[in-house]
Amino acid sequence: MNTSEKELYAIVLVGFVLAFVLVVFVVSIVFLYQRRKHKQDKLLAELAAQYQEELLRSQLEIQEETMKSLAQELHDNIGQMLSVVKLSLAILPVEKEHPAAEPIKSVKTNLNQAIIDLANLTKGLHSERISRVGLTESMRFELINLEKSNLLEVHCDIEEELSYPDEKKTVIAFRIFQELLNNVLKHAEATKLAVIAKKVDDVIKIVMTDNGKGFNLEEKQTSANSSAGLGLKNLFNRAKLIGAKLDYETAVGKGTVVTIELPL
Repeated sequence: MNTSEKELYAIVLVGFVLAFVLVVFVVSIVFLYQRRKHKQDKLLAELAAQYQEELLRSQLEIQEETMKSLAQELHDNIGQMLSVVKLSLAILPVEKEHPAAEPIKSVKTNLNQAIIDLANLTKGLHSERISRVGLTESMRFELINLEKSNLLEVHCDIEEELSYPDEKKTVIAFRIFQELLNNVLKHAEATKLAVIAKKVDDVIKIVMTDNGKGFNLEEKQTSANSSAGLGLKNLFNRAKLIGAKLDYETAVGKGTVVTIELPL
């Protein structure tokens, strides 16, 4: 091999090495960029999730304060006013033979029922009471009142002494339950509702089954109508906030089964 061939060989070898180094450099830059971008995207997603969680917490706190104030106002103002009316009716000098005696008696009965209903309503609104009596007792109380309303047939099978220890999570879990009941009453057109609550391993499992008209879950979640799936989204977000799992089994004309799993 003569000198010119050696020089050409050396040039080619150097060019190959430089090209290889350049490729490695470019690949390394792209890899580092993608890695940094992935970290940045992950961080942004975590920050967005934290922001949404804090926003939801703030909304729930405001909601609970509003409900607490409303419960207090109903008790202090409307409750007292009804009690005054009841007392006024009780001292009316009306004889049994008087034509107004029977209507007044009917008014008293309706008034007593209104006072009881108001008391039950304020109990369901007051978060401190919910924390004090616990999740399952609050659920049982809500279902008893629903059954008394004769709006639908209610079957309740809640395991005795079923304890959910976290007070704040108890209130959120009960609000989820209340919202699900409200959905049954408002949208399901159901005549029967069954609620089962029991402990399975380290989870409180609540299953709510209605015989209503059901709905298309995927369509509801992906609907362009912003309000259509907003209620569902809020329910899932609340469940996520307390580490709970919320699952729907439903189809048009098939009723709905909702399962809530609360980790202990």
